[in-house]
Amino acid sequence: MAEAALERGLREFLEHGALERGLAPRTLEAYARDVRGFLGCLRAAGVADPRRIARRDVTAWLEALEARGVGARSRARALVAVRRFARFLLATGVLAADPVEGVLAPRLPRALPKRLLPEEIEALLRAADPGTALGLRDRAMLELAYGAGLRVSELVGLPLAGVDRRAGFVRVVGKGRRERIVPVGEPALDALDAWLASARPRLLRRARTATDAVFLTQRGAPMTRQNFFVRLRGLALRAGLPRRRVSPHALRHSFATDLLEGGADLRAVQAMLGHADLATTQIYTHVTRTRLRETVEARHPRGSGRARP
Repeated sequence: MAEAALERGLREFLEHGALERGLAPRTLEAYARDVRGFLGCLRAAGVADPRRIARRDVTAWLEALEARGVGARSRARALVAVRRFARFLLATGVLAADPVEGVLAPRLPRALPKRLLPEEIEALLRAADPGTALGLRDRAMLELAYGAGLRVSELVGLPLAGVDRRAGFVRVVGKGRRERIVPVGEPALDALDAWLASARPRLLRRARTATDAVFLTQRGAPMTRQNFFVRLRGLALRAGLPRRRVSPHALRHSFATDLLEGGADLRAVQAMLGHADLATTQIYTHVTRTRLRETVEARHPRGSGRARP
């Protein structure tokens, strides 16, 4: 087999991911980037035939990444891509044995999600000027990001048909193109009403093409992830909050943590967040335990009298 067989295997792997597994474009882009890095390492070692990929090639590639200063989290993510690529080659009969079997992922430090306090959320909401169309949009996006725990891609990609005001929920398409229904509280629904009633139609008149996106830019185009990041950082500055602590993920994490602290069932939170694996949701139980420890330290007679910074 010629050296092109490696690239052909990658192309077929990506096509399978798109057509058979319905993976999101960004996921496929990440897989392509990581697997191409692995293939480059194979070529440098003189491996041109995918049937010759061995475990030593995988470990040598990981060692090379570490030597280049690639962080543990990035190496672990790249290993996931190569592991799935190898399993695809195994399933299609190219490989006789899995070269990634037994290869351990780099150990990752457990990082607790950033969480904004309720008063910080309120400060962000107050920073959105309700006297302007963009302020009404920003407030609606904040309310929905925090009130429904949406990912930023789900938020900016929400179509008008995805909002059911009467039933009080939104229908979003998340990772892996999985659709889910998320209940939305009255504050978020009221903010959506205010935006959709007058502000959105004004911006829509500036659009070059028709769109069914709920949230629009100043020019009437659908909002982008980057645009929302910029707006959110500006609101954080206006609210007097450290910009490094404020992100769409922080709003989503705050939604989950506040639900659990309020007594919500972990399975219910998993469904609302759209996590395929309950273990992903369980990270929030560590957040709530940290909060409990801080409360004991600050309030209990046998505590230290101060919360941890």
